Amino acid sequence: MNLFLLNGVRYTYLNNSDLPAFRLGEINLNIDKQEMISILGPNGSGKSTLLKIISGVLVPQFGEVLFMGNSITKYKRKEIAKHIGFVPAFSTSIYPFSVYEIVMMGRTPYLNFTGFEKKEDHEIVAEALNTVGIYELRNKGINEISGGEAQRAFIARALAQKPSVILLDEPTAHLDLKHQISVFKLLKELNENQDITIVIISHDLNLAGSFCNRAILMRNGKVVRDGKTIDMLTQENIQDVFEVSSEISTEIINGEAKVHVHLRTY
Repeated sequence: MNLFLLNGVRYTYLNNSDLPAFRLGEINLNIDKQEMISILGPNGSGKSTLLKIISGVLVPQFGEVLFMGNSITKYKRKEIAKHIGFVPAFSTSIYPFSVYEIVMMGRTPYLNFTGFEKKEDHEIVAEALNTVGIYELRNKGINEISGGEAQRAFIARALAQKPSVILLDEPTAHLDLKHQISVFKLLKELNENQDITIVIISHDLNLAGSFCNRAILMRNGKVVRDGKTIDMLTQENIQDVFEVSSEISTEIINGEAKVHVHLRTY
C-alpha cells in the first residue's frame, strides 16, 4: 500500500525580484510502507525541498501529495505529527534543554489543552530513549553530549511521536565515521523491527548502498533515477548525477545486496 503518493508535484522558490530561483518538478513518486529509502544528489538538486513537501511542511504550487490515500493538506498539523516524524539537518545550535526534555517534545501532538504530560507520555519517552541507547544520558543537557548522541536524541524525539514514517535530512552530517554508521544501523533496526518507513537525505553513497533498499537520485530539481539501490548505484548513474567517475563492487550479506562505491580521484 502507498504511504505517500506524489502526482505531478512542482514547487518554485522566488528570489527578491519575484523571479524563479529554483524549480522542483515535475515529481511523480510513491513511497510504500516499511521501505528504507535514500534520496541522493548533489547540492542544490532539490532533496530538502522534496522532503519538506513529503512531510507537509511545504505545499506544492502544482500537483498533489497523498498520505494514506488522502490529500496531506486535509490533515491538521497535529494529526500529521502523530504519523510523520521529521529529523532536520543536524545543527550545533545551543538548545537550553535536557535530553529528556528534547525527547518529550515528541509527545506534544498528544497533549491536551493543559499541556501537562501523563504517565503514558513519560513511559513512551523512556522507551524511545532506551531504543536509541541513550537513556542514561536523559538528564544531561543536549549540548553536553557528543554529536552522535545528540542525533540519537532527535531520532528518539521522532520515535516518541509513534510515527509510521521518519523523514531525515542528512542525519549523519558533521558526525565522524563511527557515529555515521551507528546512526544508519539504528535506522535500519527501526525499519526492520518496528516497521517504520525511513526516508533519508544523504550524501554518503556507501551508507545508502549498505543500508537502504531503494535509492532516489535527483539532479536539477528532478528525480532522474528511482529503484532498487543495487540498480541505481552504477558507474553510469553516478557519472550522470554527480559528474564523477567511480568503481562499483557488490556483496551479499544475510541475503541482502550491499553496494560499495569507490570514487576515482584521478
